[in-house]
Amino acid sequence: MIKHILFDLDGCLTDSYEGISKCVIYALGKFGIETSDRDFIRLFVGPPLVYAFQEYADLSEDDAYKATAYYRERYQDKGLFENRVYEGVYEMLESLKNDGFKISLCTSKPQPYAEKILAHFELDKYFDHIFGATFDTSISKKVDVITHVLKNIEESGDEVIMVGDTAHDVNGAHENDIKCIGVTYGYGATEELKKANADFLADSPKEIYTIMKKNS
Repeated sequence: MIKHILFDLDGCLTDSYEGISKCVIYALGKFGIETSDRDFIRLFVGPPLVYAFQEYADLSEDDAYKATAYYRERYQDKGLFENRVYEGVYEMLESLKNDGFKISLCTSKPQPYAEKILAHFELDKYFDHIFGATFDTSISKKVDVITHVLKNIEESGDEVIMVGDTAHDVNGAHENDIKCIGVTYGYGATEELKKANADFLADSPKEIYTIMKKNS
């Protein structure tokens, strides 16, 4: 029986594309890389930045760390709040909370940033815990964040479910032996989530609530 729900942040609770895209463009510009390709920039939403700069921009590991520092240089002052909450998220979280579910944030975004975003949009009141990545990257990949969460909550794996919008969320959940709801309104594609074998698909925040009611 599911008692505890872990939510991703970007592409699941908030549409943060504007802030992330501007910070990615800013960071890549420091290396003489100019781009406005939306599909390319979307690749940076979700995975750890050091990984993304190496994998998608072909930067060396050292340069990827430098690019991440440039990204955060802009993000901490401006990009953080170039963001909006998806329609229906407040109502969905309110309903889940009223039904007695525990709710935690589980994001690859550095935890201090995640805490500020939730507080800014008055989402923090719905969360029992906020878990995120560390600045030193000792915890960065989604699988590692989920592992960290499971070590720090009371519920066992079969009582926990992940909600996220990309294969990183689904794969991270399954590697930790928990199920995952893939949301199709975020940055991941339906086919990506199906290929990753998401246990459920939700086309809206309201559908997340419906799935939880049917499976708890």
